[in-house]
Amino acid sequence: MGRFRGTLERAVALAGLLVLFLAALHAVVAAATGLEPPRVEIPARGSSRSWARFRAGLREVYLEGSPEAIGSAESYLLRDQMIADESRLWDDYRLFVPLWIARVGIQDASRIRYRHLDRAIPEARRRELAAQSLAFEPDPFSRRMPTYHRMIFLHALYDIALSFEHSPLIGCSTFALGPPMTSDGHALVARAFDMETDDALDTDKVVFLVREDGAIPFASVAWPGFVGVVTGMNLEGVFVAVHGARAGEPRAEGMPIAFSLREVLERAHDTKQAVDILRSHDVMVSHLVFVADGQGHFAVVERSPGVPAYVHATEGTGALTNEFAGPLARDPKNVAVRQSTTSAARATRIEQLLTRIPERSASARTALEALRDHQCADDERCELGDRRSIDALIATHGVVADTTAAMLWVGTGPHLSGKFVGIDLRAVFAAARDPSSDPDPETMPEDPILDDGRYEKAKERVARAIR
Repeated sequence: MGRFRGTLERAVALAGLLVLFLAALHAVVAAATGLEPPRVEIPARGSSRSWARFRAGLREVYLEGSPEAIGSAESYLLRDQMIADESRLWDDYRLFVPLWIARVGIQDASRIRYRHLDRAIPEARRRELAAQSLAFEPDPFSRRMPTYHRMIFLHALYDIALSFEHSPLIGCSTFALGPPMTSDGHALVARAFDMETDDALDTDKVVFLVREDGAIPFASVAWPGFVGVVTGMNLEGVFVAVHGARAGEPRAEGMPIAFSLREVLERAHDTKQAVDILRSHDVMVSHLVFVADGQGHFAVVERSPGVPAYVHATEGTGALTNEFAGPLARDPKNVAVRQSTTSAARATRIEQLLTRIPERSASARTALEALRDHQCADDERCELGDRRSIDALIATHGVVADTTAAMLWVGTGPHLSGKFVGIDLRAVFAAARDPSSDPDPETMPEDPILDDGRYEKAKERVARAIR
């Protein structure tokens, strides 16, 4: 008995020493990998011209002024939503990584790997995030990671997620119709951003309307706390959308995609300028960017760490899913995407739908109908929610853009099935405008599957399969 007690006491002592060692190691990692925010002063609450409203089922947030004014106003206007969304993110983290010591280890490993994450972030964006962090005080999550450091990570989350082999981001679809294809001679783009995360990012999405001092005003469809760009259009009609892809090896340094695309919208007047800006950035992870402008010039920019960007341009129509078509097409990772995901099937289906649209006939509603297509290639009748269809009931957001008129329609959710609400960027960014006097927005109706029970049955079936 005494020998057993002695062994138990030694085991407890060793366990205690191990815990102390890990705690000390965690403290050393935290001290050595901190990201230092720039010194900024934030405007007083209520002193800016920024505003937020919930209209026709869609949350719109207008941000104006310096980077400090924009960052602080976002926290002032969206604090409750930011806290709710991040709480769900941490809850999911605990669900998928139940051991606390494993969670701490993953966080510490991430801090070490991405300890220089802020080096390629534009100085204006670092000031904006520093102001956002100050205005977010008191921060209920600061014990997990300092506010500024966490805000940097959240804005690079797309890049970090894409570096995982089973990323939930390999599912986006975008297509465009040039002036010869539309009834009014405008250019149209439709986009489904498929990112399988918490449904709140879909049902409580945010359309940011940003007028930064000295920059082109733009709209970005995202979620509370994220004034980067994964889908957006500026006042000049330049449209950008990122698509997940896979090739090469990810890096821990480079400009996060969300800030790279924002640079495009704040500086580019047409597709050519947008492409030049995208070519100039070092990136962290392989991906694709679809670019369009008001004249109907479309381009796909293929980017991967350490290699020159490859660009292929089209006019008339354009489409993109999740595969490289240029020099990286034969990369084993891209071949695996082609063989093991639905990218090729969706690309084929988009091509078939576009060829059926007569010239000079398409409208925004035509584009939305194609975006909501539930069939598979060659008109194969597949179950609602099949991943080979364009609308697989997983989109975090969907948009239709008239780039010639600078008009954006954004889906309210769920996914692509809810109504799409129109936002006229020229009206939004008009001088001396009073938003309280705005008329009801133009809308496009919801998908009939919401009313006849098909949507609920499909989501239940998919949920069972996932479980």
